Amino acid sequence: MNRLKKTIPARFAIIAFAVCLLPMVSTVRAEEPFRPSPGKFPPPEEAKMYRGELVFVDHINRRGSLRLHVDGHYHEGQLHNFAMLPYGEIYYHGAPAELRDIPIGTVLYGRFYLPPDPETSAVPNVNGNNVTAPRENHAILLEDGPSLCLREGKAWKLKEVNMHGSEGELVASLDREEGADGLGGEHTFTIDGSTRIWSGRELLGVDDLVAEGTWPANGQKEFKDQPVQLALGWHPRYLYQQFHVADIWLDDEAIKVAAQRQRGVHIRHIRTRWMPARVDALEYGKFGHATVTATLFGGMDPSLYADFKPGIGGKMAAAENTLRTWWPDHDGMDGRITAVTKVNEDPQLGDSGIQIKFEVPLILEGFRPGRIVRIRPQNWPNVKPPVEERVRGFDDRWPNPELFRLK
Repeated sequence: MNRLKKTIPARFAIIAFAVCLLPMVSTVRAEEPFRPSPGKFPPPEEAKMYRGELVFVDHINRRGSLRLHVDGHYHEGQLHNFAMLPYGEIYYHGAPAELRDIPIGTVLYGRFYLPPDPETSAVPNVNGNNVTAPRENHAILLEDGPSLCLREGKAWKLKEVNMHGSEGELVASLDREEGADGLGGEHTFTIDGSTRIWSGRELLGVDDLVAEGTWPANGQKEFKDQPVQLALGWHPRYLYQQFHVADIWLDDEAIKVAAQRQRGVHIRHIRTRWMPARVDALEYGKFGHATVTATLFGGMDPSLYADFKPGIGGKMAAAENTLRTWWPDHDGMDGRITAVTKVNEDPQLGDSGIQIKFEVPLILEGFRPGRIVRIRPQNWPNVKPPVEERVRGFDDRWPNPELFRLK
């Protein structure tokens, strides 16, 4: 910089210094967290992975709060308030789910991005980079422990059980590379009368396994790495990364039954709220007639996608980024599915890889490219959602504090 001052006029020194800094500025910007672009599915490798306990849910607006697992940040830590991206996928017990299906206190694993548009974010925009409330607060994936293990083809290995009356500890390990999604290594978890134990199609308790001699009434019993699935929850020593076992599945049939039951809940929900999709293109016809090209979102049961067939009738309704609609049975537009195309055999998170063309006699503003819609094939119920789920506002469904004041 001294040499620059000697060889160029002083009034050009600032310009030269700025030019020298350009590579440095580019480097800083490259390190910024990834922000998804509207109308595009973001690359999975750009997502940040976080693990935490679900402590609050606003299932109608698809948002909630996690208490992230960060050593030394329990009492003073901030909550990680998050919102699901419109195409964000949720899994519970190995099957597609909604936030409403997941109990408070469940340990969840997720992948997050910066909000696509901070001005319209469904959660408060985080300006700092707090370790317990990171800036990446829009989830493309949220799943419980069993769902993560089933997706990876993994299971916990049960090593031993130590009982002290109706309470005890369970020692188990899970092979997982450092830095990968989820909890790994060997851990000691607490169990007690609240722990649900699933064997085949039966729901058991600790006392049942003690009574039949599978677990000891007192003392220790070793197991030869018996494969099990575990759902973890809050523990009083959470600060030290300790967990309580909320559910344990002792065999493959047990977890399959759990997944099948959750699958039924999911199918009913989507059939009565309709399939969410993103409008990709719009081809105008005469007198308001149009053909809407839309991509169905991922994370749904295969049987739901199978209901979309060319040549059948249906209905399309405008939706918000929270997937809330107005009165879809009244303000939706009847039409016809003219084409169903598998455009991607290996779609990424959020994308089903299935694109449809939907003819409508009258185009609505909510059907423009980039907008979110909900679509039903003709064999799905033509109903409106519950009143609190309809689009009105983020907080208008909450009672006014005056309601609770003594008169």
